[in-house]
Amino acid sequence: MQYSGLDEFLKRQAAELGKAPGDRPLAMIFCEDQAEVDTTARHHMQLGFAPVLLFMPRHLELAADVAERAHRIDFDPHAPGAVPRAVSRMAGAVPGHWMYYCYNAEFLFFPFCETRSIGEMLAFHAEERRDAMLTYVIDLYAGDLGAAPSAVSLDDAWLDRSGYYAQARPDPANHDHPKERQLDFFGGLRWRFDEHVPKERRKIDRIALFRAGKGLMLRDDHTFSDEEYNTYACAWHHNLTAAIASFRAAKALKRNPGSSDGIATFRWHNSTRFEWHSQQLLDLGLMEPGQWF
Repeated sequence: MQYSGLDEFLKRQAAELGKAPGDRPLAMIFCEDQAEVDTTARHHMQLGFAPVLLFMPRHLELAADVAERAHRIDFDPHAPGAVPRAVSRMAGAVPGHWMYYCYNAEFLFFPFCETRSIGEMLAFHAEERRDAMLTYVIDLYAGDLGAAPSAVSLDDAWLDRSGYYAQARPDPANHDHPKERQLDFFGGLRWRFDEHVPKERRKIDRIALFRAGKGLMLRDDHTFSDEEYNTYACAWHHNLTAAIASFRAAKALKRNPGSSDGIATFRWHNSTRFEWHSQQLLDLGLMEPGQWF
């Protein structure tokens, strides 16, 4: 179904969303361009997300099979602050419901996702008294930019196998101590090509999976107003984390005139072909199974 905007969608669907079963989390996909819109939607449907909401400009196209199964909402994702506002409104509309958000040409992977559903994973996470999950945005890029000048290629996707690191997250309210159980994570293309990336856009951590609640606000830096949501683990042991395999940074670097001409390839000595399987991300230490076996 298609809606003229988020106001119309919530007016017509908020009550139904509130009745949705808890093991079927909702996905919000913000479509900035045409790159792999249909593939992104199908990937998350296959993981078990329902419903899938596509926030997208009117001029973008959508395959018939995806349009039948998804809710299409007219939306300008490039407007300043538009995405955080939309996520925050959705969180307030369906309190208690698990939600996820990403952009087109981004693909969620979690431990054992080939054989277990997103509902199963979040049920375990909730049993550990967690209301949010840290995800790492792992940059993907085409191996041959001559064949794929947009830097997007599902058949020739590569990622960095090393070069990731974390720093303590400063606490503006307490300059002597960083925030507890919070870290800023870096790596991938945003680290290797940092001269082309604004400082506030270099982090790769995102709280992409969360339990909605009234008053919960998503901030521009992909953190939430509830500081416990921004923690990587609970106080007593490590928790599950997930990864979002994303072409978004590569697309931007090749689209931007200030960086595109200076990049002949994204590959380097630490590049490896992406296998589209959760085990590879686990082996590289790019997500954590915690106590879930």
